Amino acid sequence: MRIALLGYGKMGKTIEKIAEKRGHQIVIRADKDTEPYHIGDAEVAIDFSVPDSAFDNIINCIEHGVPVVSGTTGWLEKYDEVVDLCKKKEGAFLYASNFSVGVNIFFKLNEYLAQLISKAEGYHASITEVHHIHKLDAPSGTAISLAEQILSKTHYKKWTLTDDTVQGKDLSGDDLPIYAKREGEVPGIHDVRYKSEFDQISIRHEADSREGFALGAVIAAEWIVGKTGVFNMNDVLDI
Repeated sequence: MRIALLGYGKMGKTIEKIAEKRGHQIVIRADKDTEPYHIGDAEVAIDFSVPDSAFDNIINCIEHGVPVVSGTTGWLEKYDEVVDLCKKKEGAFLYASNFSVGVNIFFKLNEYLAQLISKAEGYHASITEVHHIHKLDAPSGTAISLAEQILSKTHYKKWTLTDDTVQGKDLSGDDLPIYAKREGEVPGIHDVRYKSEFDQISIRHEADSREGFALGAVIAAEWIVGKTGVFNMNDVLDI
């Protein structure tokens, strides 16, 4: 399979290593200083670029009939435009805030726990995410996905990025706080916590390396070739 890597930072290089181990060929390695390229040389594209580039990258793929999977966060205010174009062009597009198989199982646990908690009284939810100091956006796309699942199952109306020193004191009862921390080279930690006067319940996912994210992205790219539509990792993993 001929793959275009749109974004050739640490994640792009890790994806390259995984893809080549699985017998694929990288035909385009595109970053901000890359010479112009023809996306049609690839059978599929994997976008792990930056928020300012992701939308244009994805549109270019769809316009040229190249299936694209994207894990870039921070551009989702234009997500509906991508979906509309994908449908119009009968293209193939898959977005995931996190491609890790383990995280996508974690999403299912989060959704189920939120549903159970919604029937109990006195529990207050919060999300904490920790990533490396190079991450450009906050909160993480994964944290936002977790928050949106909780909002859909509970009384919370919106999530709020909250200063860790405030600890939610200025939040209304309808606000779901997300605490975002940037430390060292941490690949990714997500913690969902429900605290009451008497106890607390938490679920946590901790990534040990980028390779789990990279493998999931390559699996998604393998899966989407030959398909038409807008997808997510639930479709890939059939969960």
